Amino acid sequence: MLDQMQQALRPAGAEVAWVAIPSIHLTLKFLGEVDPEIIPRLDEALETASASESGFELKLGGLGCFPSQRNPRVIWCGLAGDAEALSRLQQKVEEVCNRFGFPPGDREFKPHLTLGRVKGKRNLQALVDCIKMGSGLERSFKADHFNIYRSILKPKGAEYSVLKTIALNP
Repeated sequence: MLDQMQQALRPAGAEVAWVAIPSIHLTLKFLGEVDPEIIPRLDEALETASASESGFELKLGGLGCFPSQRNPRVIWCGLAGDAEALSRLQQKVEEVCNRFGFPPGDREFKPHLTLGRVKGKRNLQALVDCIKMGSGLERSFKADHFNIYRSILKPKGAEYSVLKTIALNP
């Protein structure tokens, strides 16, 4: 589905670095550099904090851009559905990470999936017009786990590897 959304935007001909489908993810909390010695304790604390959370329904839908349509830098797909459950999970992750010395983010949590990053000014209006029209594609899915990722920045973008998967209650 996400690849179809990207395909719907490509004909605009804008200069966009499209995120590889396997790398698209919802970020609950970005930590940056982490001391490898605390990772097992952090994993355990996140698992304990989320033990009471159940899986929930989310829906892909709607396209947009950050920071604005006048100056698009990031192209995203929105998420709808059980926003309360998602917000509660994100807050628990935030609280655990804060106890480990990772300060709260300076931006409000806005659940989205990054589809691409604008790299130039060519055909921006055509891209914005495509975004305004949306893709017409929607899909529901159950969020039944979350992953702790390690990311390594490479010339072609970040490369992600799963360090731990934490299951939510069925």
